[in-house]
Amino acid sequence: MGHDADREPPFFFQKNPDNLDPSGEFPYPSMSDDVHYEVELAVMLKSGGVNIAVEEAARHIFGYALAVDMTRRDLQRRQKELGRPWEVGKAFERSAPVGPIHPVSSVGLIADGAITLSLNGKLQQVGDVSQMIWKVPEIISYLSEYFELAAGDVILTGTPSGVGSVRKGDVIEVAAANLGTFDVKIV
Repeated sequence: MGHDADREPPFFFQKNPDNLDPSGEFPYPSMSDDVHYEVELAVMLKSGGVNIAVEEAARHIFGYALAVDMTRRDLQRRQKELGRPWEVGKAFERSAPVGPIHPVSSVGLIADGAITLSLNGKLQQVGDVSQMIWKVPEIISYLSEYFELAAGDVILTGTPSGVGSVRKGDVIEVAAANLGTFDVKIV
């Protein structure tokens, strides 16, 4: 968001359990004319706690998946202008299409590797997990200072540049090293 070099403290917004959706379809939501995609690494926790040390954070990871953070950008923009929370733009039903979960026991801890998103066959987002400003163990540790983390919690980690809008009929394909690919059809 333009502050990469500053390494400012991370910020978070919440999604609800019904936001995660493995169906492969994303119903274009009401109340918006500008819905955007953001490919993200999803980190699934097997345990949690409070004030988790960075050095201990990885032992709480069950596995990883690919996810797409769908955002009603027009609604988010209005909330930002008013200094309000973003949930109306971020935390709506089925707003986080998610692919298969890959346990750490199968893929190891992920600290690097390509992550991409294509829209209708055209590459839109390209990044590497190693480029994250805040690494996964740091994110877990930081979040645990403010919230008690627990088994089953899912953390989406942020997105490379190249976000853009979708329309009904579009197909998104996301891919990452060790995590394969999955498609999301906009319906």
